[in-house]
Amino acid sequence: MDYDFAVIGGGSGGYAGARTAVGLGLKTVVIEGGPDVGGLCILRGCMPSKTLLESARRFRVLKRAGEFGLSCESPSFKTSAIIDRKKRLIGEFADYRRGQLESGRFDFLRGRAEFLDPKTLRVHHLDGKISTLSAKTFLIATGSEIAIPPVPGLAESSCLTSDDLLDLENLPESIIVLGAGPVGLEMASYCRAFGSQVAIVQRSPHILKSVDADVSKSLEEALRHDGIEIHTGTALHRVDDNGHCARVSFEQNGELKHLEAARVLNALGRKPRLDGLGTLGLNLTHGRISVQPDQSTSQPHIFAAGDVCGGLEVVHIAIQQGEIAAHNAAIQLDRAAGAPRQMDYRLKLFAVFSDPQLATVGATEAELDAEGIEFLAASYPFNDHGKSLLMGETEGLVKLLARRDTGEILGASVVGPEASELIHEVVVAMRYRATVQDFAAIPHYHPTLSEIWTYPAEEIAENLIGG
Repeated sequence: MDYDFAVIGGGSGGYAGARTAVGLGLKTVVIEGGPDVGGLCILRGCMPSKTLLESARRFRVLKRAGEFGLSCESPSFKTSAIIDRKKRLIGEFADYRRGQLESGRFDFLRGRAEFLDPKTLRVHHLDGKISTLSAKTFLIATGSEIAIPPVPGLAESSCLTSDDLLDLENLPESIIVLGAGPVGLEMASYCRAFGSQVAIVQRSPHILKSVDADVSKSLEEALRHDGIEIHTGTALHRVDDNGHCARVSFEQNGELKHLEAARVLNALGRKPRLDGLGTLGLNLTHGRISVQPDQSTSQPHIFAAGDVCGGLEVVHIAIQQGEIAAHNAAIQLDRAAGAPRQMDYRLKLFAVFSDPQLATVGATEAELDAEGIEFLAASYPFNDHGKSLLMGETEGLVKLLARRDTGEILGASVVGPEASELIHEVVVAMRYRATVQDFAAIPHYHPTLSEIWTYPAEEIAENLIGG
């Protein structure tokens, strides 16, 4: 069978690419080799984890009822019921995605795809059959899988993964979390909410190494206040976990230290799923497929999207990458006009659904320094904000970065209540290249969480060059 566009992987990026390609008139096929349909976000990532975290958030609220003059004596939880709710919701999401993939708009094959040459795929169908197909252009969107770094004992141990925690009905009394990225922090918050003693071990000097240090410090302080033990600036020496008791050894400030707990969670990152694709000679960077801004690879007719090409492993980015790849494939095939489209990471979004949440958009201070852009920064704490005080949610801060000459907003961060929602007000402002002067002039109803943004905006506006 000959196709215009062949997509390997039926997750968010792959489906977005296929949908866009069909809309542009390309004869399209999607090949999905996993035992279940839906992709990482639906099956084992965003949606199941946030379902569990929502239960955790509501349980925390119940435990604080007395602060608000309410009576809720001895709130309890049933982990099996929490897991059942998650399974039901994820089943519904997966069924919807399966329906989209099986809609008939494009061919949908269940099996593992392997390149025989740059234009031909062998498909090992799940039912045991083998077939071949050719295509003029391709999109690799095979996602990622949990990585096991070369730490002594890690590969041999029975460490939990985030996949395990999503279905674990009996949370451990104590757990050591390796890694303080989004997965590690979210799973740490989940376990802590339901009573586990939690310790985090992180290699970098602070958690979430990609965000500004003052922002990560604010979240660190909140997590420690919640009773989570955090060790940063470490080098792992050995990990042991037999499923009943665990021990982690690490060096910190020149001293060898040890932690013991019931279990260990490996949250040390993910790696692209590339096994079995065949040898194509695609350029790789840190084990990920290297792509140009138009999502093309070192083979110009082969595109990549999502976790397989790394960088920002979030759903909305994967979707944008898949759409851009399909559009540019159509241009190659003379089915669409104009210049190739490119990814624009100016509005890159990032969020962690810990308690409290963290969210960022745009550039960090380090990135602006590297580009030689002069900027001003200002922050404002939630513990001095009216609505936050009413809510009893006073940990964290908001922060803005803006050009020193014009006041254009270049980045923002939030640690605090509803951070993942609050950040979008700044996203809209940055989309239209608003200045802090513009932002400060926007009316905000009182008392609301969102009006907190006006304070750093006003501070920066007062200190602009010539302001």
